[in-house]
Amino acid sequence: MQNEQVLEMRVQKSEERRRAFMHILSDLNTLNRKLTDQRKAMIHILADYEQERSRLAKQTERLYNSRRALMHILQDSHQSNLRLGNSRKAMIHIMSDLKETTEEVKRRELELREKQEQLVQAGKLATLGELTTGVAHELNNPLNNIGLFVGNAIDLIELGMADTEPERILQELHNAMQQVRKATEIISHLRTFGRAASVSREPVGILQVIERSLSLMREQLRLRQIEVVLRFPAEEIIVVGNAIQLEQVFINLLTNARDAMINSPHKLLTIECKAQADAVSISVSDTGPGISPELEQRIFDPFFTTKEVGTGTGLGLSITYGIIKEHQGTITVQSRQNEGASFLIQLPLQFEEL
Repeated sequence: MQNEQVLEMRVQKSEERRRAFMHILSDLNTLNRKLTDQRKAMIHILADYEQERSRLAKQTERLYNSRRALMHILQDSHQSNLRLGNSRKAMIHIMSDLKETTEEVKRRELELREKQEQLVQAGKLATLGELTTGVAHELNNPLNNIGLFVGNAIDLIELGMADTEPERILQELHNAMQQVRKATEIISHLRTFGRAASVSREPVGILQVIERSLSLMREQLRLRQIEVVLRFPAEEIIVVGNAIQLEQVFINLLTNARDAMINSPHKLLTIECKAQADAVSISVSDTGPGISPELEQRIFDPFFTTKEVGTGTGLGLSITYGIIKEHQGTITVQSRQNEGASFLIQLPLQFEEL
C-alpha cells in the first residue's frame, strides 16, 4: 500500500511536470532529460517493487513449508516417544554390558598384576643365579673359620687340656658359633630374597635395604676391584614399601654399575642418600662409559639391553622401574658420554602420623 501511494505521488508529480513542460517550451531539452531520468527512476521503483513482491511470495512459501514441517514434527514426536521407550530398554542393556565389561577389566588388571609379579620373581631368580659365585665366597670365609676354631678345640681336648684350660676351649667354640651365625645369616638372607615378595607395604629402613643389597654384591665388587663409597645420613630414613622388592631394585642397579665399569680404568661406585621435605633421594653412580642420549629414552623398556647377546635379559631396569612406580616413586637416569651414569630414585617418606 505504501508503495502504491509513493507511485501515485510520483505520477502526480509527473503530471505536474508535463503541465510545466507545456509552459516552458524554451527549456524543452532540459525537461526531456529530466523526463528520461524520471523514467529510469520509475523503472528502478518497479524493479524494487517486483523484488519485494518476489520476497513476499518466498516468505509465504517458507511459511507454508514451516507449517508442513510442524505437522511432520508433531507426527515425529509421537514416533520419538516410541523410540525413547526403545532407547531406555537399550540403555538398560548397555548398562548391563558396561557392568560386565568393568568386571572383565578388573579381572584383566588382576591377571596383569599377577604376570608382573611373576616377571619380578623371574628377574629375582636370575639375579640370584648371578649372585651365587659371590655368595659362595662369602660363605667360604666363615666355613674356613669354623673349621679352624673347631679344630683348635679338638686339638686342646686331644692334648688333655680340657681340664686345665676349659675357658680357652670354650672361647674357640664360641668363636665357631659366631661364624655359624654369620653363615646362617647369609643363607637366610638369600632364602628371604628368593621368596616371592608379598604385595604388603610397611615401614622400611631404606639404608638397611641398601646395606643388605651390598652384602650380597660386596664380594663381586671386591673381585672386580670396584671401590664403593657410601654417603648416608646419620639417622635411618623410613619409607613405606616392600623390603624385598626394594632390595631387588638396588641389586639390579649395583649389577648394572658392576657390568658398566668392566673396562673402566677407575672403578668407583657411589651411593648417596638424602632426606628431603617429603621424600628421600637416592643416587647410584658409576664411572663407566655412560649412556648415549638416544638410548636414555629406552633404557627402562622391557627386553632392551646394551649388553652382548647372552649376557643380559633386558629385564633388570624394566623391573626396577615397575617396582619404583608401585612404591609411588620415580627413577630417572642422568648420564654423559664417557663420564658414567647416575640413577636417581625418589621415594615418599613415612611420617610419624602414618
